[in-house]
Amino acid sequence: MAENQPKSSKPHISEQPVTLGNWHQHVNWINTTLILIVPISGCIAVFWTPLRLPTAAWAVIYYFWTGLGITAGYHRLWAHRSYQAGLPLRIFLACVGGGAVQGSIRWWSSKHRAHHRWTDTNKDPYSVNKGIWYSHFMWMILKQNPKNRGRTDISDLNHDPVVVWQHNHYGAFILVFGMLFPMLIAGLGWGDWKGGLVYAGILRFLFVQQATFCVNSLAHWLGEQPFDDRNSPRDHVVTALVTLGEGYHNFHHEFPCDYRNAIEWWQYDPTKWSIWAWKQLGLATNLKQFRANEIEKGRVQQLQKKLDQQRVRLDWGVPLEQLPVMGWSDFVAEAKDGKALIAIAGVVHDVTKFVKEHPGGKLIKSAIGKDATAMFNGGVYNHTNAAHNLLSTMRVGVIRGGGEVEIWKPHESRKA
Repeated sequence: MAENQPKSSKPHISEQPVTLGNWHQHVNWINTTLILIVPISGCIAVFWTPLRLPTAAWAVIYYFWTGLGITAGYHRLWAHRSYQAGLPLRIFLACVGGGAVQGSIRWWSSKHRAHHRWTDTNKDPYSVNKGIWYSHFMWMILKQNPKNRGRTDISDLNHDPVVVWQHNHYGAFILVFGMLFPMLIAGLGWGDWKGGLVYAGILRFLFVQQATFCVNSLAHWLGEQPFDDRNSPRDHVVTALVTLGEGYHNFHHEFPCDYRNAIEWWQYDPTKWSIWAWKQLGLATNLKQFRANEIEKGRVQQLQKKLDQQRVRLDWGVPLEQLPVMGWSDFVAEAKDGKALIAIAGVVHDVTKFVKEHPGGKLIKSAIGKDATAMFNGGVYNHTNAAHNLLSTMRVGVIRGGGEVEIWKPHESRKA
């Protein structure tokens, strides 16, 4: 297909430098309107709109509903198929998810699947490697080059009638569930039409948007990586608090089909708890969990990797295979020549600088030029692990044959 494209075709706007004359062409104005212009207008309207307590409470409740529409619906149900939901629950999640004003299920899930498939690469739609602000929301504000699009299979979404219905009427979903429905509840309920629009409508979806965007940015920048550190996703309780439990992102990228993000009972994951509750009510089924054995493998492997990284920074002495080999008679001769050499388990150690510091005082001098294996390993004192570690830093050679027996061979040959 690329061969049929005229060579003189104009490069995509994203490949052109931003100038005073073309800056507006770089902007995705639909997304900019929904992410910046409308929310900023709502922030300005606050100065002329008093906040009533019932409206504040309703805004918080609807915040959680629409937040779950994204985390439990868009993300864990449709993007990852981590559980199955009946038609009533799917319709509810499609409606409140639309009220979060973050795109249709189809659009959102396709981008998220691409993010998992192409994490941290140029085809990742919101790669944190392009900058934390880019991954947070600039990828939606600026027009993206189609040739960098990471493609994924969304055929299952195209066969879901709820997904197709919401996608085809997404503009109405923004208007109805993003602004009119929260305004209607506040207006009919306690007469606060304007407050319902400003606080439960516009400002509420502003906070839901920014919270969700933190999964793309903050969750790839702040926290620990207990399961894998080859890519950027991280776990942090702060991100979890902001995103209704989506902050355990390192776990999620390792085990994306698990309906949980938090696997410990004390970790904050209201999305997981909601899905579990829906199962008890018969609204959700087939909640997927990755095998605990495999999860623990990942944790242990990452711990071992961190230990190995710490280990290489420590002095463990010269490796045995790099030590020079000496005969027993050479070892004895060098010890008599003034070096404080002792042999333990076939390895020669130079303790010259340690003699005066030895806790056993002059006792160590009695082992110079001798095989002190038995003495070191309990014959006189059963030395600690710290003593073994310290001794390893004093290695200077290896006895040929492993010990004093080497000197017997020439004596036996002379007798013969």
